[in-house]
Amino acid sequence: MAEALFRAAADWVCEKGRREMMGPIDYSTNYVCGLLIDGFQHPPTLLTAHNPPYYTRLIESCGFTKAKDWYAWWFSEFPSPAERLRKIAAARAGKQGVRIRPVNLKDIAGEGQRIRAIYNQAWQKNWGFVPFTEAESEHMAKEMKPLLVPPATLIAEVGNEPVGFVIGVPDINVALRHINGRLTTFGLPIGLLKLLYYRSKIRTGRLIALGVIEKYRRAGIAEMLVLQVMDEALKRGFTGELSMTLEDNVMVNRFIESLGATRYKTYRIYRRQVG
Repeated sequence: MAEALFRAAADWVCEKGRREMMGPIDYSTNYVCGLLIDGFQHPPTLLTAHNPPYYTRLIESCGFTKAKDWYAWWFSEFPSPAERLRKIAAARAGKQGVRIRPVNLKDIAGEGQRIRAIYNQAWQKNWGFVPFTEAESEHMAKEMKPLLVPPATLIAEVGNEPVGFVIGVPDINVALRHINGRLTTFGLPIGLLKLLYYRSKIRTGRLIALGVIEKYRRAGIAEMLVLQVMDEALKRGFTGELSMTLEDNVMVNRFIESLGATRYKTYRIYRRQVG
């Protein structure tokens, strides 16, 4: 069955004049992507993929090979050696006159465009990069607004120029598991009430995205952004996930490890030549 489905997909791709299939990817790498190949014992967090372990065997038996791996990390405590990193980052950021502020939910459209501008500059050299359009940014800002918590979504500025950002959100999946996909039962909003109740009990989150424009990469901005989010999270009793990072982004992965995070999931993008 899997081979038949992939064969049909390959025929369709060839009709479009393409010679390679790659995935799983929803639209682009800006959205949910990757097949979970390690860490199945952990539940999916917000906006991440989850699949049965046997999918790996099916896909590879149909001729797909690895294109790129992505990592997810889990943090639960703040290691004392990271305090040294904080001092170094604060000193560097101070020399540049960096100001870090929470996102302004009253200007979500404007904030979305500022984050888009940073993202498109910061990520343009990364594998699989596809720039965010204005329309995508506007739509995503509206979709994400109900989940955004200002202390966990920050923008770094030098003067009036936005130069970095981090987005962290509560893991609403924790609450959604309690309603079994139903907001109402026999016409009564039982599921909705459960959702609101369990949302207040959430103590896990996900750091979804981080970006600093290249000019300020060594100014301690990324470090200060993540450290500030971690401070706020741990102060409120939160633990959570930082994801996703490219396997060959050595600097970012080392930085995350230095914060005491543990790599606990791996996602894979596959490719196959067709035609």
